[in-house]
Amino acid sequence: MKLALRVAYDGTAFYGFQRQPDVRTVEGELIRALKKLGVIGDPEKAEFKGASRTDRSVSALFNVVSFTPTRRPDLARPEVLNHHLSDVWVVGVAEVPEDFHPRFWAKSKTYRYYLVNEGFDVEAIKRCSRLFVGRHDFSAFSRLEPGRKPVRKLERVEVILRQGYLVLELEGKSFLWEMARRIVNALRLCALGLLGEDEIREMLKGTYAKKVPPAPAEGLVLWRIDYPGIQFRIDEKGLRKARRDIFERYSRALTRAALFGDALFEL
Repeated sequence: MKLALRVAYDGTAFYGFQRQPDVRTVEGELIRALKKLGVIGDPEKAEFKGASRTDRSVSALFNVVSFTPTRRPDLARPEVLNHHLSDVWVVGVAEVPEDFHPRFWAKSKTYRYYLVNEGFDVEAIKRCSRLFVGRHDFSAFSRLEPGRKPVRKLERVEVILRQGYLVLELEGKSFLWEMARRIVNALRLCALGLLGEDEIREMLKGTYAKKVPPAPAEGLVLWRIDYPGIQFRIDEKGLRKARRDIFERYSRALTRAALFGDALFEL
């Protein structure tokens, strides 16, 4: 039997998703808890895999790991695991086929970026967002890894207006390293009149003198991954700790935002 866990986490508490020696990572925290409970032993023998290797400080509401339990599959439940995890929460579990791979089986991924409105030209950012939809060369909007092709296809780039900020949603089957954050920064520059639509069109053809730098990682969250035919069971007990922990973070962030907001008006 192979299991898949849907996990959410506060990326600012980790040095990224992927296991690394001597630093705290999401994958490392999950493996620590699973080994402590006796669900798995050697993560390699358990074929422990992750869907998305999010960067340092990037959060997730929906990332997925899979593995084959070696001893105690009955303990691989959100209500149990969440008592042994910190800054990461299991919010769903599913039994999956033996050949399931959380990265290769994903139909699409959706990222959200939360961007403070700096006096943006909203119509300009909407026009620029439409340029990224479709298949393009994203060399200018990514940090390329050796052997990875720069051509990717985005199904959707949506601009959602909120009070004082914008939410940018990007959906595609796969993303290059820093691709989402660099696209966000390009849209920000476009909205400020610092990057033109014609420049973006040329860059999407692979013609550029300088790459667009990435937006800060803290504003990015992996919002959803779609898996046709896979249903994650969510139980209320397993969600209680996640909701409580996230509310505490929300309260602290809101307090600090209110403090600095008043300081801006006072100065």
